[in-house]
Formats: sequence, structure tokens, C-alpha cells
Amino acid sequence: MSNDRWSQERAASWQAKSRWLFGCNFTPSSAGNQLEMWQETTFDAPTIQRELGWAAGLGMNTVRVYLHDLLFAEDEHGFVRRIDRFLQIAHGHGIGTVLVLLDGVWHPRPRLGMQRDPKPRVHNSMWVQSPGSEVLHDRAAWPRVQAYVQGVIRRFANDPRIVAWDLFNEPDQIDATTLALGSRDQKAQAATALLASVFDWAREADAEQPLTVGLWEYDAQGRPVRNALNELVVERSDIISFHCYEPRVKLLEVLDALSVYQRPLLCTEWLARSVGSTVDLLEVFARNNVGAINWGLVDGRTQTRFPWRSWNESIADDEPWFHEILHADGSPYDEAEVATMREISQAFARPGRSL
Repeated sequence: MSNDRWSQERAASWQAKSRWLFGCNFTPSSAGNQLEMWQETTFDAPTIQRELGWAAGLGMNTVRVYLHDLLFAEDEHGFVRRIDRFLQIAHGHGIGTVLVLLDGVWHPRPRLGMQRDPKPRVHNSMWVQSPGSEVLHDRAAWPRVQAYVQGVIRRFANDPRIVAWDLFNEPDQIDATTLALGSRDQKAQAATALLASVFDWAREADAEQPLTVGLWEYDAQGRPVRNALNELVVERSDIISFHCYEPRVKLLEVLDALSVYQRPLLCTEWLARSVGSTVDLLEVFARNNVGAINWGLVDGRTQTRFPWRSWNESIADDEPWFHEILHADGSPYDEAEVATMREISQAFARPGRSL
């Protein structure tokens, strides 16, 4: 068993054996959050099959997919079977998967069962955190998170269909609880402590795939904001993953700043048209050998074609889509964007790991 972070040499070897990673954050259009995607009654294999076929047709070879700890606690074996089914479908389309274990974004109090419908025209109005604020702030509940993290990783630790483990998405992100408190300091402290334990638990699970947590906030020079959480992330991640919804100039600054870590770079969230993160930036990622996983594929119940600000204001009908690439019938939102994706994916495709 190895409890150590990968060496730079091992990380470089992983990248050398990999293809250029290009894909999307994937939720089937029939699901509005992680629970609706994975619960037995709403797990929609036909839609997953169809939409991952569309992703492959765009040249995508990777998807990033969110799991949830409540699903493991409720029905470990059934949940793992559904994960395996998803990986089988993705594999059939030549697509590898980045699995996200925990998430600090949007609704802080997740509940199993039938999920409420999305609020009309509101970005990601159903999305839920994992493990959520009740567990995050209760160390006595953390063994449940440990069982989940280690149970899932150990099941797929040697599975070549897994590209990487993304342990915790934006752990300290602002939410309703932090807004009520007037500060996210308390959440950041708890999230940093939990993340340190999650890294320990994940190392004990001894996965062959790299572990990572995404950076997502930067200073004026494009460097990661200096705080305890980001220090932990860069010190313990095998590869450096990050989010960047910025225009070209800022993106290049971020890439330059992250290059100092001398590890493979993987952008796990980008593409937000109305704030300047547009499909033409795919070439920037490709030419710098930085993996690129944009947010969204098919317009559906997540409603992420609407911008973040839709939580606070009405959005005009003619506003450009924020995220997403395809309509629900598989037709492109923008034919030129789809052509760009296919052209760049073909130009920069390299032999990948054996799936």
C-alpha cells in the first residue's frame, strides 16, 4: 500500500501514457442532480447511452461525473452496480471517467428520495452538496464519509476505465448557510479539515489512478488564492486540476501560474459563454497539453444553459446559452462550436490508455 503523493516522475509518466483529455461534466438530461442521476428508480441507462454517444461524436474521450455519499450509505451494492454500468456504457463509446466523490456547491442539505422539480429557468436549482452541511460540521459523522470514500475507490482502484479521482469539488464554496452566517470562514475551516482526512482515506484505498482536487479561485495575477485549503490541494494532489471560467488572457495567466507545480494540468470546469469562456479556448488547452472538461453536454433538468445569476434575476429569452453544447434532441446549439470541437479533438488526439 502506498500512502504517498505521486512523484513528479510518476505523474509525468501517467500523462505520457494518456491521450489528451477532452470532454464534459456529464449529467443525463433526464436528471437534475446527483441523486436523481444515480438512485435506482431514476437511473436512466438509455439516456446515458444515447447522450454519451453524442459526446463521442464530438470527439470527447472523457466525462466528469458526480457521485453522492447518501447513495452509498443507503444501498452500497446497488449504487456500485450502477456506477459499473455507467462505466461500461462510457467505455463502449471510448470514454473514460473522472469520478467526483464530494461536493461543496449549491444546496447544503441533501435528502434521498424523489427530488423536487427544477425551478423554471434557474441554473442548477436542484443540485445538492455531498456530504452537506450537517455532516461537514459534525466530526462524529465523518466515519460515514470514510466508508463511502474508501468503499468506492477500493471497488474501482484498478479499473482502467477511471481516469482520475476528484475527491471534493469546491469544498468551501459559498452557499445558503454561509450567506446566513455572513462569512464562509467556518465552512472553509471544516472543509479543509475534512479534505485532509479524505486525502488520507483515499491514499489508504491505494488507487492506481491519480487523486486530485480542483483549484477554483485566483488572484489578480492568475495564481491560486493563498489559503489553507489551496495549500492542502497543491501539496497533496497527484495532478493539478482546476476550474477556469475566464476569457483567454486570464486563462493563459492561470495556466502559466499553475505550470510552476510541474505536474499534469486538467481543467475540470470551463465554458461559460456570456462571461468570456468560449469554445474557441479549446485550442488553448490543446496546444498547452492541458486536459479540458467543459461544464455540460445536453440541455436538461440541470438547466445550466441559464447563467449563475439566474438565481437572483430573470433571464431574457435571447440570452446566449451559458453552458451546454446540445439540445435535447442531440442537435447543436451552435454548429460552428461543434465543428471546432471535432476539428481540435482530431488534430490533438493521441493514443490513450487501454480501456
